[in-house]
Amino acid sequence: MNNQPNHESDLDSVLPEPCTELLYAYTRAMAVADGEQVEVTTTAAEAGIRYPVYLTRAVWNNYVAVPAGVSGQDEAGRLWDVVWMLRHAIQRSRPGMDRIPVGLYVRNDNHRARPVKLIATCGPRDIDDPSPAITVMLTTED
Repeated sequence: MNNQPNHESDLDSVLPEPCTELLYAYTRAMAVADGEQVEVTTTAAEAGIRYPVYLTRAVWNNYVAVPAGVSGQDEAGRLWDVVWMLRHAIQRSRPGMDRIPVGLYVRNDNHRARPVKLIATCGPRDIDDPSPAITVMLTTED
């Protein structure tokens, strides 16, 4: 005896209803309020980027904040380096790319700058705001 449904209408009777209710959403506004993302839109606009720009906390902590004891560096200059190289990465990108590599050199000690690779994505600004925004993150973040 075969208990398997063999018609599409039979499948409808045994499959559960799809869940369409949103159970939880962690919005960009929440991430900014929690300090998990940092909005840098004003500086990005000065570099010629028209969309709002956000950095993840990891990008800020590793490449914008100046490590203790490092001389000749300041946050404003390091932030400018990130957004300026973001601008160049955007200009060099091909249409339709959803993840753009952003390369720059960062000096986190008193010796020499080292190459860093970040990723920029463009998507909705927030759950209730579909306008585009750019997020810059580490290659290990998603």
